[in-house]
Amino acid sequence: MGRVTAPNQVSPVPPADLPSTLGELRATGHQYRTVKQELRDNLLARMGSGEERFPGIVGYEDTVLPEVERALLAGHDMVLLGERGQGKTRLIRSLGGLLDEWTPVIPGSVLNEHPMHPIAPASRALVESAGDDLPIGWLHRSMRYGEKLATPDTSVGDLIGDVDPIRLAQGRTLGDPETIHFGLVPRTNRGVFAVNELPDLAERIQVALLNVLEERDIQVRGYQLRLPLDLLLVASANPEDYTNRGRIITPLKDRFGAEIRTHYPLDLDLELALIRQEADLVAVVPEHVLEVLARFARDVRESPSVDPRSGVSARFAIAAAETVAAAALRRSGLLAGAAASASAGAGVASRPEAPVARIGDTVSVTSTLRGKVEFESGEEGREIEVLAHLLRTATAETFRARLAGLDLSGFTAIVAEGGAVETGELVSSSELLRQVGTVPGLAKVLDRLGLGDAPSPEEAAAGIEFVLEGLHLTRRLGKDVTDSGRTVYGDRD
Repeated sequence: MGRVTAPNQVSPVPPADLPSTLGELRATGHQYRTVKQELRDNLLARMGSGEERFPGIVGYEDTVLPEVERALLAGHDMVLLGERGQGKTRLIRSLGGLLDEWTPVIPGSVLNEHPMHPIAPASRALVESAGDDLPIGWLHRSMRYGEKLATPDTSVGDLIGDVDPIRLAQGRTLGDPETIHFGLVPRTNRGVFAVNELPDLAERIQVALLNVLEERDIQVRGYQLRLPLDLLLVASANPEDYTNRGRIITPLKDRFGAEIRTHYPLDLDLELALIRQEADLVAVVPEHVLEVLARFARDVRESPSVDPRSGVSARFAIAAAETVAAAALRRSGLLAGAAASASAGAGVASRPEAPVARIGDTVSVTSTLRGKVEFESGEEGREIEVLAHLLRTATAETFRARLAGLDLSGFTAIVAEGGAVETGELVSSSELLRQVGTVPGLAKVLDRLGLGDAPSPEEAAAGIEFVLEGLHLTRRLGKDVTDSGRTVYGDRD
């Protein structure tokens, strides 16, 4: 993986009013700045204006981001340490947004050289010969970010570069920079370069980064090229690999100016905010269902049955919300098909079922998402059982948090005299509402669940099913699952 931009993405077209020659650039009063100066100045400008510095980063405002800002202001290369799914890569990619929107470059330079600060011999000669008439190009900040996922097959040539045999055959000497095919790091000169999962690089490859971080030059096959690279180098790693297993060489650790620990969302509200921001939902998922999924993710993370070293990614809760929304959409489609068949026979069109998630839809996540969790060895074969228990716990916690203090006797009265309420994948909202009829206190329940004063039948059904499940989990109602997959709530006796 090279630049974060898509393989066929073209750099945005620069505005027509930008200088087109070196002389015009000088006339504007433009001053050359290093990447780290540029990041520092733009960060301070955003701080002064109150503009958001790291758009889309949730939960790090008071913990991680201040450390990142201090590192940028100090001009430090940094490494982010954290378990999977803590947003390390997303945070690293957001750093590119602090660069100038457009920066001048020497056209055709693979090193993105600044016309006022050429570093390759050929570029210096070009600037000297053309002078102020030198044509200049403009590079958008989206093209000044590069990244590499560290894999065992990564080579020094991938990162730094290698001798190009074709150019060598054309008569150039080995010491000539023109014989080098530059790798990803020098090609991101004057930008931000990220190495994801740094400890997975072989030690001999890690050594190749030493000069980049300290002396800011590169070596290729024993030839030292005095090319002063200008970039911010950022890496990500798992703390277990970085600090304990000896999978990263000490000199490389020493060259990073800042070591920053990331974390999962610290509280429930941040977990919910992350789900709302990231999940691509194909159906309406009520707030109380999202809260169950957020609590579920946190309970899984804290469970002694789960390996804490691997962590439980924030993508777990996001995928859970998307799965629940898909289950609601599937029910809507199935009910539409059943209704179409029934109405064709009766000659009457029925109201379509809108896709709104219910608490019963959450059951599907225990099987589809178990692969995202690393369990302790003693839990082999019990993965779905463990997840199902934690999901019930999260549902009960949400039930108590949302509906504590409300009189729910109207719901228990429905089944007090041998009655029952059926829900399930093929039970429409209208059918569920017909079964429960008028329930005292329902309006207060729906209000507590954030469903508003005038909920749709589907939203009301979602609220009712949640109450029935909560009453079952708090041992006030019985529950059976039929062979056809329907759930029947009835008296505990």
